[in-house]
Amino acid sequence: MRIAFVVNDIKTELPGYTTTHLAMAATNLGHEAWYISVSGFSYDTDENVHAKAVRVSRKGHRSTGKYLDDLWSGQAVSEYINAGALDVLMLRNDPAEDAISRPWARLAGVNFARFAARKGVLVINDPEGLMQAMNKLYLQQFPSEVRPRALITRDRERIKEFSREMGGTIVLKPLSGSGGRNVFLLRPDDLPNANQIIEAVSRDGYIVAQEYLPAAAYGDTRLFLLNGAPLRHKGKYAAIRRVRSDGDIRSNITAGAGTAPAVIDDSILELAETIRPQLRHDGMFFVGLDIVSGKLMEINVFSPGGLESAEGITGIKFSHMIIHDLERKHEHRRNTDRHFSNKELAVL
Repeated sequence: MRIAFVVNDIKTELPGYTTTHLAMAATNLGHEAWYISVSGFSYDTDENVHAKAVRVSRKGHRSTGKYLDDLWSGQAVSEYINAGALDVLMLRNDPAEDAISRPWARLAGVNFARFAARKGVLVINDPEGLMQAMNKLYLQQFPSEVRPRALITRDRERIKEFSREMGGTIVLKPLSGSGGRNVFLLRPDDLPNANQIIEAVSRDGYIVAQEYLPAAAYGDTRLFLLNGAPLRHKGKYAAIRRVRSDGDIRSNITAGAGTAPAVIDDSILELAETIRPQLRHDGMFFVGLDIVSGKLMEINVFSPGGLESAEGITGIKFSHMIIHDLERKHEHRRNTDRHFSNKELAVL
């Protein structure tokens, strides 16, 4: 297969990123694995989408650090490729990363990927589904029993009222955000500073005021789904327990949280089953769920991370399983006369 991974910027990729593990797995399995920065697309005069792309020159990598060294070296293969000639285009850029510093880049990956999908390229996750999930409002489309109560507004007084309704303690975060940036725990003792906290969060736009679950103090569970179902092999789930650092309310690994083995119980599996139909309907191939006390705190559909930690904890190469599933989809499309929409094939 010819597969390309769209990222915010190739130069800022790190060895521990899930994208790096996926790209290295694809390369080692014998596929062409290209990287495309979200700024590298062009809609050309031939009415095709092209992109500046780069890939490593050899396979057999054992270290993601060495893999990136190869990608950035003078030995790497750089080409101006026709995106419509790819077999798979995997959108791994995080629009929230660009929302403030590069607002023009926020929708670029999804918009150019739409053209590639029209040329028959399998784009995952489905770009039409991703447009619906561009911010945390997407979570509110799922059944109320699987998510904490939430208010989304810029109204300062309504947020304070919601805080009182919730017993005085709520979580505040930007509607469009990721990585745990500008996430605050507003407690009764913080009310004298509530205006300043709300103002800080509202600089990024709308605010999500969310019910606080006390169990969140002990971290959360990140569970990965593939084709709408928990990713599992030999009885082990692609999941991690994210443990917060002292004094920090965030469970994001990028914010310093640690990792530990996850316990996937019936409540988590029931939650995953409840949201499965919507995810499949939206063409969400690879998703990360953040779960506390049987409630869905976040749903990560753009660039869920932490898969490398799950591999380290379980000893299972889940990244290889994901690439093998893409191989299966590719072969199925080649060997059947039926036309599948991109959304159907994404979760087949």
